[in-house]
Amino acid sequence: MKKQYRIDISDHLEKGTIYFPAELSKHHAPTRVSFGTFATQAKCYPHPDGKNTLVLSPDIAETIKVPSLDIPFHLFIADKTIHVGPLIGVFTSGFTPFAMRPIGERSIFFSKLLSVKKFVGALPFVFGEQHINWEEGTIEGLIYHKNGWQSIILPFPNVIYDRLPNRRSEKKAALRKVKDRLQSEYLIPWYNPGFFNKLDVFERLESVGAVSSLLPETHPFTSFSMIERMLSLYGHVYVKPMNGSLGLGIYQVLYDRDQNHYYCRFRDTDGINRLRKFETLESLMKHTFPNNKLNHLIVQQGIHLLRHERCPVDFRVHTNKDENGRWKVSAVAAKVAGPGSVTTHVKSGGCIKTIEEVIENKEEQKKLLQKLSEASLLLSHVLENHMEGIVGEIGFDLGVDREGKVWLFEANSKPGRSIFKHPDMKEFDLLTRKLSLAFGVFLSEQAIKKPGEVFK
Repeated sequence: MKKQYRIDISDHLEKGTIYFPAELSKHHAPTRVSFGTFATQAKCYPHPDGKNTLVLSPDIAETIKVPSLDIPFHLFIADKTIHVGPLIGVFTSGFTPFAMRPIGERSIFFSKLLSVKKFVGALPFVFGEQHINWEEGTIEGLIYHKNGWQSIILPFPNVIYDRLPNRRSEKKAALRKVKDRLQSEYLIPWYNPGFFNKLDVFERLESVGAVSSLLPETHPFTSFSMIERMLSLYGHVYVKPMNGSLGLGIYQVLYDRDQNHYYCRFRDTDGINRLRKFETLESLMKHTFPNNKLNHLIVQQGIHLLRHERCPVDFRVHTNKDENGRWKVSAVAAKVAGPGSVTTHVKSGGCIKTIEEVIENKEEQKKLLQKLSEASLLLSHVLENHMEGIVGEIGFDLGVDREGKVWLFEANSKPGRSIFKHPDMKEFDLLTRKLSLAFGVFLSEQAIKKPGEVFK
């Protein structure tokens, strides 16, 4: 953990003056101070009492808009400038006019995310397109402080964490314009941009020998004969949308060789799990996809998964980059499918369990955890190198078959939080929130000290 410093704003300091931490005086002689994208000249002296505290005169604090919040900050010194902060902007949409719930149902998530600011030594704030004042170079950001939401005027941030809620908002021209402008004109690093496309992820990974063996056979839908071939090999396949989420629109197609019948398992629009029998694959596809919209679908090899109480189990593994920019596994949970459900999603009747709840033997628990961790860390490194933008967190849906082999089903750039509702996952909930912002601190320091590493 990098050192954080207390920040004071003192009326007793001469105008235009700062005292910087005494322990930094041996190697630095700063002449400027900055906060976010605002900076100003200052008379800089080591703290006269030898304290390791940064003290700002009120006019300096006002000029660069440092709020008085009693939060420790990092100090990065480069080119004779003390960079205070960092400021981490969390970009999203879906704001409401309600002071208690300014981001609707997601207000609770954001309040918890922003509440870790003292742990990570940064000031995170939430903002949207409408909060930006391009002429002044400021943002009316939402911070969560002392158990309540506050709006404060801040400079543009050092880095931006993308938390747009869905693909629809991501495609809006106005939001794309904001993203492009902040990156190209202001050179602000933007991490976790965009939602992954399932087929795109698989096509990028299948050419990488180190991870190709983790991938079930996956293709865009092109013909019934392709599904027939995969059914003859695997017994069942999954048909799902390329850009789906939350398990919506996923169908399991099964072939019964003895009866020469096809079955389709799915969740209907009323939320009821269904299993229907068909004489031919053509009739199944015609009935299941009546509008003939097949070009957005992918077909994936079915895997015979581990089971818990006769129900299939897969695993959600979260990986995050930490305060040193290194990948680490931050959470692992089992997802058990509900009876008759096509997926393990909670909304389809599934439930969250810990590894200990689905595997009794402690040695087997350890082996399983090691397999899942090794696979997810390897995939994180490879994905980071094969996807556009700066990736700081990934949620993997991994399966383990009856022979113990690990399979990748999906990689999510903005993983959901449902596993953290389990009471034994609370500490991992906190860890993932801390790491999401700790990586923002790392990225800020890199952009200040080694911009060539960030803006490759």
